[in-house]
Amino acid sequence: QAQLVESGGGLVQPGGSLRLSCAASGSIFSIYVMAWYRQAPGKSRELVAIISNDGDTHYADSVKGRFTISRDNAKNTVYLQMNSLKPEDTAVYYCKIVGNNQYGLPSDYWGRGTQVTVSS
Repeated sequence: QAQLVESGGGLVQPGGSLRLSCAASGSIFSIYVMAWYRQAPGKSRELVAIISNDGDTHYADSVKGRFTISRDNAKNTVYLQMNSLKPEDTAVYYCKIVGNNQYGLPSDYWGRGTQVTVSS
């Protein structure tokens, strides 16, 4: 059974920083893409950042220059460094991993989410 465990969320003042982590374990093989999404109250889930197996990255326009996604393939872990946080960054942040399941088929795996609140 595959499991994604997120950590690093919390309450931070505007302009502050947080670092999110998401570690994958269990039946996930040949991880391709790792990504972070977020969902604010009353809004749909949106892509924040994505990183491919060879390190190519893509960011939502709203976080470019402030957030950095990275991955440690040896640890099956993806990170999101968030700097210069704004109140509009407040949301539940979810990690998503695309990898092969135990049958060799590509599958999407989601974490349970971690709350990030930016407020003074």
